[in-house]
Amino acid sequence: MPTTYPEPFPANELKIWVQDARGRTFDIIGDLTDEQLMGPHLDIVNPLLWEIGHVAWFQEKWTLREAGGLDPLREDADAIWDSMAIHHDTRWDLPLPTRKDTLAYCRDVRDAVLEQLDKGPSEATSYFTAYSVFHEDMHAEAFTHTRQTHGYSKPGLQNAPRIDIAEEAPVSGDVAIPGGPFKLGAEDDGRLVLDNEKWAHDVKLAAFAISRTAVTQGEFAAFVEDDGYERRALWCDEGWAWRKGGPTPHPPYWQREPGGSWMRRWFDQWIPLEPSRPMIHVNWYEANAFCRWAGRRLPTEAEWEAAAAGEPSGDQPALAHHKRHYPWGEEAPTIHLAHLDGWGQDTIAVSGLPAGDSAFGCRQMIGNVWEWTSTTFLPYPGFVADRYKEYSEPWFRTRKVLRGGAWATRSRMLRNTWRNFFTPDRRDVFAGFRTCAIDP
Repeated sequence: MPTTYPEPFPANELKIWVQDARGRTFDIIGDLTDEQLMGPHLDIVNPLLWEIGHVAWFQEKWTLREAGGLDPLREDADAIWDSMAIHHDTRWDLPLPTRKDTLAYCRDVRDAVLEQLDKGPSEATSYFTAYSVFHEDMHAEAFTHTRQTHGYSKPGLQNAPRIDIAEEAPVSGDVAIPGGPFKLGAEDDGRLVLDNEKWAHDVKLAAFAISRTAVTQGEFAAFVEDDGYERRALWCDEGWAWRKGGPTPHPPYWQREPGGSWMRRWFDQWIPLEPSRPMIHVNWYEANAFCRWAGRRLPTEAEWEAAAAGEPSGDQPALAHHKRHYPWGEEAPTIHLAHLDGWGQDTIAVSGLPAGDSAFGCRQMIGNVWEWTSTTFLPYPGFVADRYKEYSEPWFRTRKVLRGGAWATRSRMLRNTWRNFFTPDRRDVFAGFRTCAIDP
């Protein structure tokens, strides 16, 4: 455990989070059959029956056992659900508990955590409760894109608010971001952040121009129709090797109609392509190839964070010392600022939610789709792994950094410094991208 903990969360807030996160897990998988909970054996997803048990096991291991000193609720739990000890390919063959018993274990862990919070949590219990909720939130998003991968129906969510995003005028063009010194990463201000965000450190940025919005489906369709998938010069060596490995010459879940228009599969429905919505389910190789086709480039993660969190320094062509916690300021996300939390069950037009713009005028830098950056996932200077050492450290140098969050990401865990990371071939996640101008 870390020697010091961030400021503890109020116990009542943690109780709400624990119940909400477990309720979301139950909502996402509740309508699936036993066969669907196992699903086909794929490299990019887990069997959902195993994964929901893993989420509860993680919470029990860290919050109840490590922080609370309690005995395991199941003697076989580590042998079934420890993700670092159990190879991905074997998870379909484990002697998993039945659906009924798995859900009962999920409820038992939840109730035991709530009991600990009722007693007045220690700093360690507060920390690991919040950490385990964020872990479950990440898996809830994975449960959702697993349903998309398998072509299951949209998950039904309880108590979903009405989402009615007003039509906005189209947004286009770049915004200019001044260069100069910039603090990349999270400040040590007492709030809970994950190890790969620690800590803010000086980087030097050249001035750059970044698009106000993410690349749209309409813009990406133009790349596809210009034979972008067939032109070797547009692809890096690894990307071309991936491309020639068998993928169709268009994004996954796209299908051309006899008249030439495009349809996309969204969960179990085929719908016409929406030109004004962000490109989604695109991997790093595809995003990079589009940039070459368009005469653009992906932003570095430092550039992305400067565009999202930075502020102008008065009348000077420089970045201010102060950084925003969210693109729009310090106010927590709401449905009027960012498209998050699974509400709406789909993306919205890239022009939506102008109240969430960054100081420089970039829109939807949090929410709607994750955004690929050009940056390889590496530790920040002085990196020290948190108690859960497997969160970041095993994946350095093998992933690319994504920023911002998607429509299915839970709002409580996001901020401008949050780093997501996936291998550059992954197309199943809710990822898109925005672009930067190439310096003359």
